[in-house]
Amino acid sequence: MPELDLNMLRNIGIMAHIDAGKTTTTERILYFTGKSHKIGEVDDGEAVMDWMEQEQQRGITIQSAATTIYWKQYHINLIDTPGHVDFTAEVERSLRVLDGAIAIFDAVHGVEPQTETVWRQAEHYHVPCIGYVNKMDRIGANFFQVLESIRAKLNIIPVAVQLPIGQGNDFEGVIDLIELCELHFDPDSNGELVISSPIAPERQEQALQLRESLIDILSTVSEPITDRYLAGESIESDFLKKELRKAVLKRTLLPIYAGASRRNIGVQPLIDAVLDFLPAPDETIPVIGHTIKNGLEVKIPCDPHAHPLGLVFKIQNDREAGSLCYVRVYSGSIKTGDVLFNIGKRKRERVNRILRMHSNKSEPLDVLTAGDIGVIIGMKQAQTGDTVGSEGWPVMLEKMIFPEPVISISIEPKNVSEQEKLKEVLTILSKEDPTFTTKENKETGQLIISGMGELHLDVLVTRIIKEFKVEARIGNPQVSYRESVTKPVEYTEHFSRIIAGKENTATLTVQIAPQGRGQGNTYTCEAHTKDIPAGICAAIERGFTASFASGIVLGYPCIDIAVKLLSLQYSELSSSEFAFEACASRCFDKACREAEPILLEPIMLLNIIAPKDSIGAVMSLVTQRGGQILSMDSKQSLDDIKALAPMAKMFRFMNDLRGISQGRATFTMEFSHFEKR
Repeated sequence: MPELDLNMLRNIGIMAHIDAGKTTTTERILYFTGKSHKIGEVDDGEAVMDWMEQEQQRGITIQSAATTIYWKQYHINLIDTPGHVDFTAEVERSLRVLDGAIAIFDAVHGVEPQTETVWRQAEHYHVPCIGYVNKMDRIGANFFQVLESIRAKLNIIPVAVQLPIGQGNDFEGVIDLIELCELHFDPDSNGELVISSPIAPERQEQALQLRESLIDILSTVSEPITDRYLAGESIESDFLKKELRKAVLKRTLLPIYAGASRRNIGVQPLIDAVLDFLPAPDETIPVIGHTIKNGLEVKIPCDPHAHPLGLVFKIQNDREAGSLCYVRVYSGSIKTGDVLFNIGKRKRERVNRILRMHSNKSEPLDVLTAGDIGVIIGMKQAQTGDTVGSEGWPVMLEKMIFPEPVISISIEPKNVSEQEKLKEVLTILSKEDPTFTTKENKETGQLIISGMGELHLDVLVTRIIKEFKVEARIGNPQVSYRESVTKPVEYTEHFSRIIAGKENTATLTVQIAPQGRGQGNTYTCEAHTKDIPAGICAAIERGFTASFASGIVLGYPCIDIAVKLLSLQYSELSSSEFAFEACASRCFDKACREAEPILLEPIMLLNIIAPKDSIGAVMSLVTQRGGQILSMDSKQSLDDIKALAPMAKMFRFMNDLRGISQGRATFTMEFSHFEKR
């Protein structure tokens, strides 16, 4: 098999707010690149990338789906991500491994709440983007208003590289401002035939003005453009693309394209833009890793001949093959039959098969090289976020951080025979989805599952019952609270127990103190441990860190607590790892009870879009549920409200919102922070 040319490879994703047209655009890309032979529609439940039964029934994307397409000899790995905030983990892990992204904006609504969320995620991972204003054929579409919305909300300068010809019902094509020509998409060939023609006389003046504006904006970030502009030299299209590409890779400009994917208008130029402006794997900022031995920072070269190193960014269960591990290879090559080293877990695992995915279908591969994305079968212990590589070069890549679950429900099998099956299914689902957790309530014996929202849990419960065929009873939704402390405390705990005739003793002195919200839990050791066995120190840390999940008074997980080990008493004759781990657990519990523990509740950020005639009733509904209005952004016929509200009072909010707005208002909700109840 010939070696993959990195210059001809692109790893891209499609991201946007729910209903902006991500999957519809992806389906057109698949059709025009020859990957699929008919166009799948989301509304008909026939979208290739929405392969799950629930995605087809609900008309939304739930799991990110990967595929590989070929366009003008280029190899493009494409991931279609969900738009709903409840599935933000799918977007997070996709952006972590992508080199570039297409951000899709609704031509009527502009930058919507979830667009801002995914944009922040792309910013965090330094992912260069191009923009696409979709639905230009909708009544109320306004291309220039979307540009203003991007400029105001996303902290980046949008630059139009296309001008739509008409809008709403009159939308018929686009003007390419770089090549200065009109592009029309032949409806008889489903838009496959793109007709290029000179710009119509009535549109020439505006097109030339906008091209001048494009050069002017680019000159603010490109010295070569400024020099040519000031010298009065002509700026050819290839040079313009080259300089615009540099600005995109630095994330200083966002080129904006226009189209109507459902009507097959504007998609092919968008695929060309992926090749023109988004980076190859070796053009991105090098990924940083840390050596296991001493934590030194290492830049990972995108070199197929270096040591193998990859990141497991997604796990998907397959009934026949077991765990499908989606891996982005950053360095070296991984071949079928190789033994990989799971660096975090320090376990060896064999690569049984390598696959190239196309939604839920696949084709076999012999090798995955640096810069590529594929699926490895055979790694039984791998989890999302694990680094895999070689034992000779143990470097850990940065782990992915996912938001905390905020809503829980109880689940129990309808009969005893289903109990083990239910536990197996919950293990599979929590391995697939890092934001889905499960635990057993020690007092009631109930299984409690937690997730990111009502829709998230509803989807998972439906999968448990319908896909995995488990008969189960579901409880009412409950809020997932947290516990913390409010004052610093020093505490000494002595542990002594005789087990099998042998005395086990341990003594620890710790300081427990509150930390600022969002700083997380920390454990530090300031005790003198030079002569203490490493196993004892590890047991103490295990005891404290395990206690964070157990709670203080009510059993909810602890957050924002700093534990500092001040001293310990160790005896070679009677001390053991078991004694110190148990002592640490008891010490944490008793110290926290003296540190004035508090209960914290999740506060959610609401984004509500409602018609102007019902805005008063909507704001009243929010305040009735303990919400606090943060801002209101007025648009043509709709208002966009941002508010904070306690999760405990947000159940069934959608039903009430639909009732007071005659079904015209929509809202999204995401976790903001924890606050004292």
